[in-house]
Amino acid sequence: MNEQNSPTKDREIRLTRIFNAPIELMWEVWTNPDHLQQWWGPHGFTNTISKYEVVNGGAFNLVMHGPDGTNYDNKFVFTEVVPLQKLQYDHITGPKFTATVTFEKIGNTTKIDWHMVFATREIFIQTVKTFKADEGLKQNGERLEAYINTRFQLLNDKKPNKMARVSFYVNFPGNTEDALNFYKGVFRTEFIGGIQRFGDIPTMEGMPPLSEQDKKLIIHAEIPLLGGHVLMATDAAESMGFKVATGNNMHINLEPDSRDEAKRIFDELSDGGTISMPIQDMFWGAYFGSFTDKFGINWMVNYTPAQ
Repeated sequence: MNEQNSPTKDREIRLTRIFNAPIELMWEVWTNPDHLQQWWGPHGFTNTISKYEVVNGGAFNLVMHGPDGTNYDNKFVFTEVVPLQKLQYDHITGPKFTATVTFEKIGNTTKIDWHMVFATREIFIQTVKTFKADEGLKQNGERLEAYINTRFQLLNDKKPNKMARVSFYVNFPGNTEDALNFYKGVFRTEFIGGIQRFGDIPTMEGMPPLSEQDKKLIIHAEIPLLGGHVLMATDAAESMGFKVATGNNMHINLEPDSRDEAKRIFDELSDGGTISMPIQDMFWGAYFGSFTDKFGINWMVNYTPAQ
């Protein structure tokens, strides 16, 4: 139906946007709560998801934490789920509305149409007036785009080929650059693909600004070591909500050459250990999981199929 002739035109808001990511990745970002909680809501909001059942009749419960400390309890029910095509859900706590999100593959990009229809014109007016829902939806789209651009683009395409390799992923409390420059000197090597800093992340309207010091911190960098091994690192500074300690500061990162081998290694190595992320398809295109084995060693298993 033409939007101009829609019978609900006086009580609806809509966001239509093309994202630079394949439709499979966009679906993953929407249907995996580990990703959705990172970008959901207007600028400055964080989320706690207690239930997320992406099936017809499934519950979606979350608390949105506002920048001022106010908590907003939200309960939704999925009314229609068509994989890679459509998500529809009802907001059953106030204000009442139905949202429909459609996914359209356009080459290697994805068109998202996010359409919200409020139960009445009065609810629509009050929601826009009180919560600025129209601006909130716009900001939500910006956060989703920034999440895709920063996480997907930084973690994809750094590997020069699809051969199996072993690397090491290290978290530093803010001195990644000093550490990697030291290691570069020892191993007489250079960064793979340069380095990315937090200040390189596209800024979004309404987001709390990073300090000048935090902008200089490294979000991702890699250097080769010996025998084809690679050291990857990031700054996990306390000013950004992280706490680096012995035990969470390093992972051995395995990159098998097949999905089956990735699953085998993950299952066998994690036996008797503690799984932090079950192995699964991730939004950046990898089949990924992480765990601590029964001897206390941290591992990542990361298979990326040929593009």
